[in-house]
Amino acid sequence: MRLHIANKNYSSWSLRPWVLMQHLGIAFEEKLYSFYGDTWDELKALSPNNRVPMLEDDGLKVWDSLAIVEYIADRFPGVWPEDRTARAFARCAAAEMHSGFSDLRNLCPMNCALRIEVQNWTPALLKDWARIDQLWSEGLSRFGGPFLAGDRFTAVDAFFAPVVFRAQTYSPALSAEASAYVDRILALPVMQDWYQAALKEPWKEASHEQEAAEAGTILQDLRG
Repeated sequence: MRLHIANKNYSSWSLRPWVLMQHLGIAFEEKLYSFYGDTWDELKALSPNNRVPMLEDDGLKVWDSLAIVEYIADRFPGVWPEDRTARAFARCAAAEMHSGFSDLRNLCPMNCALRIEVQNWTPALLKDWARIDQLWSEGLSRFGGPFLAGDRFTAVDAFFAPVVFRAQTYSPALSAEASAYVDRILALPVMQDWYQAALKEPWKEASHEQEAAEAGTILQDLRG
């Protein structure tokens, strides 16, 4: 299998299937494209929706992060929790993340390398972060942790992995339970692998950098 992804510093959608497959030990080849230039044009000619992520498996193309995860779940164990109740919660939470939280996405874009002081915590943005906190706290409480649907990292944790990086970048006010979850996910070897690769990327794409600058005051840029 080959997973087509974009810049690790910016691409929250790419992170989801990548971190899940890496954590579960599912073998795949990674094909990374920068967000501009010839490689991006190459991707647009290849991907059915001109976007990443996109998975190729023996000639079959699967696009959209949720569709990729479900495709992987059809082929490999461990993608979703075995317990029916935990699995239902995990799917609901992942679907909510996939389709919602527009203010969080727009006002706190993923930029792994930066530390940003938000200047305008709008009511809608605060509401999104509060709902994230509520979801995380509910999952950890109901299913015993240390992950959102029990004792194993599953697809629901992968879907919130980009939010974990955003929490590191923007330092929102979170409960003790949610903050501890952020620390646990950031410490996972697969998350550290993604993060270190993001810091080493040579590209700074103008529109993504502008979005970060508009999010607040940049306190630190950790890219070499």
